[in-house]
Amino acid sequence: MGRVRKLSTGRSFALVTAWAICALMVGATDASAQAYPNRVIRIVHGFAAGGAADTLSRIMADGLSKELGQTVIVDPKPGAGGNIASDAVARSAPDGYTLGLVTGGHAISAALYKSLPYQPVDGFEMISTIVYYALVIATRSDYQAKTLGDLIALAKAKPGTLNFGSVGFGSTHHLVGELLKTTAGIDVVHVPYRGDSQAITALLSGDVPFIVGTSVLLAPQIEGGAVRGLAVTSSQRSALLPNVPSADEAGLKGFDVRTWAGLLAPKGTPPDIVAALNKAVQSSLADPDIKARLETAIGGQVRGSTPAEMRALLVSEIAKWTKVIDTAGVPKL
Repeated sequence: MGRVRKLSTGRSFALVTAWAICALMVGATDASAQAYPNRVIRIVHGFAAGGAADTLSRIMADGLSKELGQTVIVDPKPGAGGNIASDAVARSAPDGYTLGLVTGGHAISAALYKSLPYQPVDGFEMISTIVYYALVIATRSDYQAKTLGDLIALAKAKPGTLNFGSVGFGSTHHLVGELLKTTAGIDVVHVPYRGDSQAITALLSGDVPFIVGTSVLLAPQIEGGAVRGLAVTSSQRSALLPNVPSADEAGLKGFDVRTWAGLLAPKGTPPDIVAALNKAVQSSLADPDIKARLETAIGGQVRGSTPAEMRALLVSEIAKWTKVIDTAGVPKL
């Protein structure tokens, strides 16, 4: 009897020990989940430092750092129209510590490339949109076309002889130019550059008569008188460029093209972390200082979303740009 009692006690002790270990493991898991974030968070984007995406990323890094109580850094990985950065985010651990800031170019890549190393929609967890903003059709201030109507008339008089610059082949800027061609019925030739700064330099040096550029970088040139803004590519004027007419005002009725920016995370990021990040984004966008900085920096409309709304936007944008590419006859890559 004494032996049986001893074995029973041993089994009881083993069971108690096993339950204690399980409880500790569950507690550790819960503590780990509750501790997010407990280290530095990266926001990766695919464009040059100092450009619109970089500016937006840095403002959002400040907002998220305040809301989450953790350092948030910006990690530019320019190249291939943002595809290098998107691929890097898609391959990152889905733990909430690597986020991607993508622009409308993310949807364009999905429409333009025959294949990509990542899935543009299903390879990510959407977090929230941040802002919508127009681009600018601009010439050098001494160029003979003083209005968008003048430029269109000149292009029609000399088909195939006028060039326009953009930040690169397959960029939103490039495809806005292609949409301008089909909408206005003109034949102009695209010249890709490596970023806004090179495109603006080409414009100022007379290498191209006009460009489709980003408001944040063209605004100083327009205000300084070196560049003339013919139109912003939306139906309403930009707060950043109040003296530049909208495309609709400039005579291109129905032309309303705005790009956007939003945050996403690698596929498989836990729902509670996605929810925490979405909440932090919404709180950041509601912060008067962050909101004002975003509006001043980009001249657009600050607007957050749910993850599902951002996903729906991305799907609709891919469909829209696929149609533009097919109509314009832009070769797919």
